[in-house]
Amino acid sequence: MNRYDAMFRRLGARNEGAFGAFVTLGDPDLATSSDILDALVEGGADMLEVGIPFSDPVADGPVIQAASVRALAKGVTPADCFALLTHFRSRHPDIPVGLLTYANIVVARGREAFYQAARSAGVDSVLVADVPVFEAAPYLAASRASAIAPVLIAAPNTPESTLRRLAAEGEGYTYCVARAGVTGADEEVRFGHSQLLGTLKAFGAPPPVFGFGISRPDHVAAALDAGAAGVISGSAIVRLIADNPGEEADAVRGFVADMKAATRR
Repeated sequence: MNRYDAMFRRLGARNEGAFGAFVTLGDPDLATSSDILDALVEGGADMLEVGIPFSDPVADGPVIQAASVRALAKGVTPADCFALLTHFRSRHPDIPVGLLTYANIVVARGREAFYQAARSAGVDSVLVADVPVFEAAPYLAASRASAIAPVLIAAPNTPESTLRRLAAEGEGYTYCVARAGVTGADEEVRFGHSQLLGTLKAFGAPPPVFGFGISRPDHVAAALDAGAAGVISGSAIVRLIADNPGEEADAVRGFVADMKAATRR
């Protein structure tokens, strides 16, 4: 059983949703980033989604873009990120870890080599944010050759034919965008996802996890009430890292604890 399946089974037995935490690797530097990853787990994160710093992260809003700028300014490379994850995996053997990345990063290393490096670092899934499912065949092939789960993105306006394909091709979980646009921490969120979730379930898709705009415990509770199996929060965590120099780990640990508490039904 893979780590995602084990996580969802474990949480289901406890009547909990999954809380996923996103950070950009190497922000604000590699040593602090390592401490932050540990703090996310200590705070109660069930799964991690991590980004490799990139100069043009088109799916990300200004907060996460700024994190990439900070990490790139420190010279952080994909190789550094894989090394960071290798060390993390040695300390945390059971936490699912997903990479959110972009096609240029994958292709620059070579698709097969990228996925193999991810697997060696203990990565469970890869989501290539700027590759739609109808262009994803070579990424899916490289992913499966390395036993990496390909995570795919669904939205309320995704055509049914595309959702059918997402359900057939995706693994681990289905990333359901909570709203249109790019990543960011919202004050208010509304989830009109019943039709999307019903269609994904009918097609046998991996469990739906909501992302984009999840920044408060009441957002977590609302997403789970709407039918999500879990949520991912990113911009709110990345902002805490930026706003608490020298105290990043403590800041994110407390935030994650509050967000995780909202998953307990």
